[in-house]
Amino acid sequence: MNPISQFVREYLLAVQFFTRIPIVGRLADWVGYSPELLRASAGHFPGVGILVGVMAALVYGLIQALLPDTPFTPLVAAVLSTAATVLLTGGFHEDGLADVADGLGGSQDRERALEIMKDSRVGAFGAMALMLALLGKTALLAMLGSVDVSPAELGDDASASFSSWYIGAALLTGHVVSRGLPLLLIWLLPHVGPTASSKSKPLAEQISQGSLLVAFIWSFVVLALAGLALDAISLIVACSFSLLALLWMGALFKRRLQGFTGDCLGAAQQVCEIAFYLGLAVSL
Repeated sequence: MNPISQFVREYLLAVQFFTRIPIVGRLADWVGYSPELLRASAGHFPGVGILVGVMAALVYGLIQALLPDTPFTPLVAAVLSTAATVLLTGGFHEDGLADVADGLGGSQDRERALEIMKDSRVGAFGAMALMLALLGKTALLAMLGSVDVSPAELGDDASASFSSWYIGAALLTGHVVSRGLPLLLIWLLPHVGPTASSKSKPLAEQISQGSLLVAFIWSFVVLALAGLALDAISLIVACSFSLLALLWMGALFKRRLQGFTGDCLGAAQQVCEIAFYLGLAVSL
Protein backbone atom coordinates (compact mmCIF):
# COMPACT_ATOMS: atom_id res chain seq x y z
CA MET A 1 0.00 0.00 0.00
CA ASN A 2 1.36 3.42 -0.91
CA PRO A 3 2.29 5.89 1.87
CA ILE A 4 -0.65 8.24 1.22
CA SER A 5 -3.20 5.43 1.52
CA GLN A 6 -1.50 4.21 4.69
CA PHE A 7 -1.55 7.74 6.11
CA VAL A 8 -5.29 8.08 5.40
CA ARG A 9 -6.06 4.64 6.90
CA GLU A 10 -4.20 5.50 10.09
CA TYR A 11 -5.96 8.85 10.35
CA LEU A 12 -9.43 7.39 9.79
CA LEU A 13 -8.77 4.71 12.41
CA ALA A 14 -7.82 7.44 14.89
CA VAL A 15 -11.04 9.29 14.02
CA GLN A 16 -13.04 6.08 14.50
CA PHE A 17 -11.38 5.33 17.82
CA PHE A 18 -11.57 8.79 19.41
CA THR A 19 -14.78 10.32 18.02
CA ARG A 20 -18.36 9.31 17.37
CA ILE A 21 -17.95 9.98 13.64
CA PRO A 22 -19.09 6.73 11.99
CA ILE A 23 -16.60 4.91 9.79
CA VAL A 24 -18.77 2.12 8.40
CA GLY A 25 -19.44 -0.03 5.38
CA ARG A 26 -16.93 -0.26 2.59
CA LEU A 27 -14.88 2.57 4.08
CA ALA A 28 -14.50 0.64 7.35
CA ASP A 29 -13.53 -2.47 5.40
CA TRP A 30 -10.88 -0.49 3.55
CA VAL A 31 -9.49 1.05 6.75
CA GLY A 32 -9.37 -2.32 8.49
CA TYR A 33 -7.89 -2.94 11.91
CA SER A 34 -4.81 -4.41 13.49
CA PRO A 35 -2.90 -3.64 16.69
CA GLU A 36 -0.06 -2.33 14.53
CA LEU A 37 -2.38 -0.01 12.62
CA LEU A 38 -3.95 1.26 15.83
CA ARG A 39 -0.49 1.84 17.30
CA ALA A 40 0.54 3.83 14.23
CA SER A 41 -2.67 5.89 14.43
CA ALA A 42 -1.41 7.47 17.67
CA GLY A 43 0.51 10.01 15.66
CA HIS A 44 -2.76 11.30 14.25
CA PHE A 45 -4.32 12.29 17.59
CA PRO A 46 -3.57 15.98 16.92
CA GLY A 47 -5.26 15.50 13.54
CA VAL A 48 -8.37 14.31 15.37
CA GLY A 49 -8.04 17.47 17.45
CA ILE A 50 -8.43 19.49 14.25
CA LEU A 51 -11.89 18.00 13.67
CA VAL A 52 -12.93 18.62 17.27
CA GLY A 53 -11.45 22.12 17.30
CA VAL A 54 -13.16 23.11 14.05
CA MET A 55 -16.49 21.86 15.44
CA ALA A 56 -15.95 23.86 18.64
CA ALA A 57 -15.02 27.01 16.73
CA LEU A 58 -17.99 26.74 14.36
CA VAL A 59 -20.48 26.31 17.20
CA TYR A 60 -18.92 29.15 19.19
CA GLY A 61 -19.01 31.49 16.20
CA LEU A 62 -22.56 30.50 15.24
CA ILE A 63 -23.92 31.13 18.73
CA GLN A 64 -22.20 34.51 18.91
CA ALA A 65 -23.70 35.43 15.53
CA LEU A 66 -27.23 34.34 16.43
CA LEU A 67 -27.49 35.79 19.93
CA PRO A 68 -27.64 39.49 20.83
CA ASP A 69 -24.39 41.12 21.91
CA THR A 70 -24.61 40.92 25.71
CA PRO A 71 -22.05 40.13 28.44
CA PHE A 72 -23.53 36.63 28.74
CA THR A 73 -23.27 35.73 25.04
CA PRO A 74 -19.65 34.45 25.23
CA LEU A 75 -20.61 32.27 28.20
CA VAL A 76 -23.52 30.68 26.32
CA ALA A 77 -21.26 30.17 23.29
CA ALA A 78 -18.58 28.57 25.47
CA VAL A 79 -21.05 26.18 27.11
CA LEU A 80 -22.65 25.06 23.85
CA SER A 81 -19.27 24.81 22.12
CA THR A 82 -17.97 22.56 24.89
CA ALA A 83 -21.15 20.49 24.75
CA ALA A 84 -20.63 20.00 21.01
CA THR A 85 -17.12 18.65 21.56
CA VAL A 86 -18.38 16.24 24.22
CA LEU A 87 -21.03 14.95 21.83
CA LEU A 88 -18.48 14.58 19.04
CA THR A 89 -16.01 12.61 21.17
CA GLY A 90 -18.53 10.78 23.33
CA GLY A 91 -16.95 12.32 26.43
CA PHE A 92 -14.02 9.95 25.96
CA HIS A 93 -11.41 12.16 27.61
CA GLU A 94 -13.75 13.53 30.25
CA ASP A 95 -14.49 9.95 31.31
CA GLY A 96 -10.76 9.34 31.67
CA LEU A 97 -10.39 12.42 33.86
CA ALA A 98 -13.22 11.27 36.13
CA ASP A 99 -11.77 7.76 36.45
CA VAL A 100 -8.29 9.07 37.28
CA ALA A 101 -9.66 11.47 39.89
CA ASP A 102 -11.66 8.67 41.50
CA GLY A 103 -8.67 6.33 41.55
CA LEU A 104 -6.04 8.74 42.82
CA GLY A 105 -8.45 10.46 45.19
CA GLY A 106 -10.01 7.26 46.47
CA SER A 107 -6.89 5.44 47.63
CA GLN A 108 -3.18 6.01 48.26
CA ASP A 109 -2.50 2.36 47.46
CA ARG A 110 -1.40 1.85 43.84
CA GLU A 111 -3.24 -1.42 43.22
CA ARG A 112 -6.43 -0.16 44.81
CA ALA A 113 -6.26 3.07 42.81
CA LEU A 114 -5.92 1.10 39.55
CA GLU A 115 -8.86 -1.08 40.58
CA ILE A 116 -11.03 1.97 41.26
CA MET A 117 -10.09 3.44 37.89
CA LYS A 118 -11.45 0.34 36.14
CA ASP A 119 -14.86 0.84 37.78
CA SER A 120 -17.27 2.44 35.30
CA ARG A 121 -19.20 4.19 38.08
CA VAL A 122 -18.35 7.82 38.83
CA GLY A 123 -17.51 8.59 42.45
CA ALA A 124 -17.31 11.83 44.40
CA PHE A 125 -13.75 12.68 43.33
CA GLY A 126 -14.57 12.01 39.69
CA ALA A 127 -17.71 14.12 39.80
CA MET A 128 -15.87 17.02 41.41
CA ALA A 129 -13.00 16.83 38.92
CA LEU A 130 -15.37 16.69 35.96
CA MET A 131 -17.47 19.60 37.25
CA LEU A 132 -14.43 21.77 37.95
CA ALA A 133 -12.86 20.92 34.58
CA LEU A 134 -15.98 21.84 32.62
CA LEU A 135 -16.53 24.99 34.66
CA GLY A 136 -12.91 26.03 34.26
CA LYS A 137 -12.92 25.37 30.53
CA THR A 138 -16.16 27.23 29.82
CA ALA A 139 -15.19 30.16 32.07
CA LEU A 140 -11.84 30.58 30.31
CA LEU A 141 -13.40 30.30 26.85
CA ALA A 142 -16.08 32.82 27.82
CA MET A 143 -13.39 35.23 28.99
CA LEU A 144 -11.32 34.77 25.84
CA GLY A 145 -14.43 35.40 23.76
CA SER A 146 -15.39 38.56 25.63
CA VAL A 147 -12.03 40.38 25.61
CA ASP A 148 -11.32 42.74 22.70
CA VAL A 149 -8.05 41.37 21.33
CA SER A 150 -8.16 43.18 17.96
CA PRO A 151 -5.63 45.83 16.96
CA ALA A 152 -6.71 49.37 17.82
CA GLU A 153 -6.50 50.61 14.23
CA LEU A 154 -9.25 48.25 13.03
CA GLY A 155 -12.82 49.45 12.71
CA ASP A 156 -15.71 47.95 14.69
CA ASP A 157 -16.69 45.45 11.98
CA ALA A 158 -13.10 44.37 11.40
CA SER A 159 -12.49 44.15 15.13
CA ALA A 160 -15.46 41.81 15.58
CA SER A 161 -14.22 39.64 12.73
CA PHE A 162 -10.70 39.54 14.20
CA SER A 163 -12.06 38.56 17.64
CA SER A 164 -14.01 35.71 16.05
CA TRP A 165 -10.87 34.47 14.34
CA TYR A 166 -9.03 34.76 17.67
CA ILE A 167 -11.38 32.53 19.66
CA GLY A 168 -11.62 30.12 16.72
CA ALA A 169 -7.83 29.83 16.55
CA ALA A 170 -7.68 29.40 20.33
CA LEU A 171 -10.15 26.51 20.24
CA LEU A 172 -8.50 24.82 17.28
CA THR A 173 -5.01 25.08 18.73
CA GLY A 174 -6.08 24.06 22.21
CA HIS A 175 -7.64 20.84 20.98
CA VAL A 176 -4.65 20.00 18.79
CA VAL A 177 -1.88 20.76 21.32
CA SER A 178 -3.70 18.97 24.13
CA ARG A 179 -3.90 15.81 22.00
CA GLY A 180 -0.29 15.94 20.91
CA LEU A 181 1.43 16.44 24.26
CA PRO A 182 -0.01 13.34 26.03
CA LEU A 183 1.75 11.17 23.45
CA LEU A 184 4.91 11.95 25.39
CA LEU A 185 3.47 9.94 28.29
CA ILE A 186 3.41 6.85 26.04
CA TRP A 187 7.02 7.51 25.13
CA LEU A 188 8.29 8.20 28.66
CA LEU A 189 6.21 5.99 30.96
CA PRO A 190 5.26 2.30 30.99
CA HIS A 191 1.67 1.22 30.50
CA VAL A 192 0.25 -0.22 33.73
CA GLY A 193 -3.36 -0.93 32.71
CA PRO A 194 -4.82 -4.43 32.34
CA THR A 195 -3.33 -6.08 29.27
CA ALA A 196 -6.30 -8.20 28.27
CA SER A 197 -9.14 -5.69 28.64
CA SER A 198 -7.48 -2.33 27.96
CA LYS A 199 -8.50 -0.80 24.64
CA SER A 200 -5.46 1.47 24.86
CA LYS A 201 -2.96 -1.39 25.19
CA PRO A 202 -2.01 -1.55 21.47
CA LEU A 203 -1.53 2.23 21.54
CA ALA A 204 0.41 2.20 24.78
CA GLU A 205 2.81 -0.68 24.20
CA GLN A 206 5.11 1.68 22.35
CA ILE A 207 5.13 4.75 20.17
CA SER A 208 7.58 5.06 17.34
CA GLN A 209 9.63 8.09 16.46
CA GLY A 210 7.74 8.14 13.18
CA SER A 211 4.41 8.52 14.99
CA LEU A 212 5.84 11.30 17.15
CA LEU A 213 7.05 13.03 13.98
CA VAL A 214 3.57 12.78 12.43
CA ALA A 215 2.05 14.26 15.60
CA PHE A 216 4.62 17.07 15.56
CA ILE A 217 3.81 17.88 11.92
CA TRP A 218 0.06 18.01 12.62
CA SER A 219 0.69 20.32 15.59
CA PHE A 220 3.25 22.51 13.80
CA VAL A 221 0.95 23.14 10.84
CA VAL A 222 -1.93 24.18 13.11
CA LEU A 223 0.32 26.38 15.26
CA ALA A 224 1.63 28.09 12.14
CA LEU A 225 -1.90 28.78 10.91
CA ALA A 226 -2.99 29.93 14.37
CA GLY A 227 -0.20 32.47 14.27
CA LEU A 228 -2.34 34.45 11.82
CA ALA A 229 -4.77 35.25 14.67
CA LEU A 230 -2.73 34.60 17.82
CA ASP A 231 0.51 36.46 18.37
CA ALA A 232 3.71 34.49 18.94
CA ILE A 233 4.04 35.45 22.61
CA SER A 234 0.51 34.24 23.37
CA LEU A 235 1.18 30.92 21.63
CA ILE A 236 4.46 30.43 23.47
CA VAL A 237 2.87 31.18 26.85
CA ALA A 238 -0.15 28.94 26.16
CA CYS A 239 1.98 26.03 24.93
CA SER A 240 4.30 26.47 27.93
CA PHE A 241 1.36 26.27 30.33
CA SER A 242 0.13 23.14 28.55
CA LEU A 243 3.59 21.54 28.68
CA LEU A 244 3.97 22.33 32.39
CA ALA A 245 0.55 20.74 33.01
CA LEU A 246 1.69 17.61 31.18
CA LEU A 247 4.93 17.42 33.18
CA TRP A 248 2.95 17.73 36.40
CA MET A 249 0.52 15.01 35.32
CA GLY A 250 3.39 12.76 34.24
CA ALA A 251 5.17 13.19 37.57
CA LEU A 252 1.92 12.41 39.40
CA PHE A 253 1.30 9.25 37.39
CA LYS A 254 4.89 8.09 37.85
CA ARG A 255 4.77 8.63 41.62
CA ARG A 256 1.31 7.21 42.27
CA LEU A 257 0.91 4.55 39.56
CA GLN A 258 4.48 3.90 38.34
CA GLY A 259 3.14 4.41 34.83
CA PHE A 260 -0.01 5.37 32.97
CA THR A 261 -3.28 3.92 31.72
CA GLY A 262 -5.63 4.90 28.91
CA ASP A 263 -7.62 6.94 31.43
CA CYS A 264 -4.44 8.85 32.28
CA LEU A 265 -4.09 9.90 28.63
CA GLY A 266 -7.66 11.23 28.65
CA ALA A 267 -7.08 13.09 31.91
CA ALA A 268 -3.87 14.59 30.56
CA GLN A 269 -5.68 15.81 27.44
CA GLN A 270 -8.28 17.61 29.54
CA VAL A 271 -5.75 19.22 31.87
CA CYS A 272 -3.48 20.28 28.99
CA GLU A 273 -6.42 21.82 27.12
CA ILE A 274 -7.50 23.86 30.14
CA ALA A 275 -3.90 24.90 30.79
CA PHE A 276 -3.61 26.08 27.17
CA TYR A 277 -6.64 28.38 27.53
CA LEU A 278 -5.32 29.59 30.89
CA GLY A 279 -2.00 30.44 29.26
CA LEU A 280 -3.78 32.44 26.56
CA ALA A 281 -5.79 34.28 29.22
CA VAL A 282 -2.64 35.11 31.19
CA SER A 283 -0.92 36.36 28.04
CA LEU A 284 -3.70 38.88 27.47
